[in-house]
Amino acid sequence: MPDGWLFDRVNRINNIRLARRIQIAIKQLGFEDFIFFNDSSMFLGLHLKELLQPRVYVYYMRDYLTKNPFWSKHGVRIEPQLIRKADVVVNNSLLYTEYGLKYNPHSYMVGQGCDVEAYNDDLQEITIAPELADLTHPVIGYVGFLSNRRLNIELLETLAEKRPEWTFVFVGPEDDDFSVSRLHQMKNVIFTGSKEPETLPGWIKGFDVCLNPQRINDATTGNYPRKIDEYLAMGKPTVASKTKAMEYFREYTYLGETAGDYLILIERAIQEDNPKLREARKKFARSHTWENNVKAIYDAILKIEPNLKN
Repeated sequence: MPDGWLFDRVNRINNIRLARRIQIAIKQLGFEDFIFFNDSSMFLGLHLKELLQPRVYVYYMRDYLTKNPFWSKHGVRIEPQLIRKADVVVNNSLLYTEYGLKYNPHSYMVGQGCDVEAYNDDLQEITIAPELADLTHPVIGYVGFLSNRRLNIELLETLAEKRPEWTFVFVGPEDDDFSVSRLHQMKNVIFTGSKEPETLPGWIKGFDVCLNPQRINDATTGNYPRKIDEYLAMGKPTVASKTKAMEYFREYTYLGETAGDYLILIERAIQEDNPKLREARKKFARSHTWENNVKAIYDAILKIEPNLKN
């Protein structure tokens, strides 16, 4: 549908239909004074504040949706309208927080909730993946989907080429670009393919340095990288691309932009690693619980509706 009045009219009709269904649930539950939490639904949530009259309307941004082709056609115009209408805007990224502040002074960074208990080797004994036993150290590793849209293949090829004495291990499925990359011809590079989620902590435990070599683009610059919490929860030195979202982790990670940066930072991460740094990384990552995330959201709501404490 073309952007403009026709889309707006049909979208309002859809908002009204959704509001009616929500009102049925509100009546059945006996809600009289409620907070409405909109998780990134910019179109269907555009008119719900005036239609439902909640005590507080919260808009949550956890993705840069307007940079996605599906959302950008109408979202570039619609989302700022919704942000202005919201009583409070909460975000899991510094970039999204700054974006929200352009339209609403009550835009707050609340971080991200993560379940990192599986990566807590203080709670249970995590066994290093046996496939890592005979590899030459240092072992530099990445865990996750290997996508050329998000990860810098050329940077990784340069690292592996410049440091043949390092072993690079990539754990996870590959897209077509990764599967035909030069990395597969390098003797110091290992692709494991997909692994069961419960085995991933064992792979991370066996790495000397963890990587998140993102391309720096609209798709990555604002995204909260949950894998960083998983790396840090196990105390691992981590080298990642310097994006806006990664500023949140800057005191606990090594951030670079070029292959040259990565070479220097990986060497530095290996040299500087010590028990004190490992414990600091663990403490930081393990504070990113869902409970703390919800508390941060609630604290943001209280800034504009302090009477909710009563």
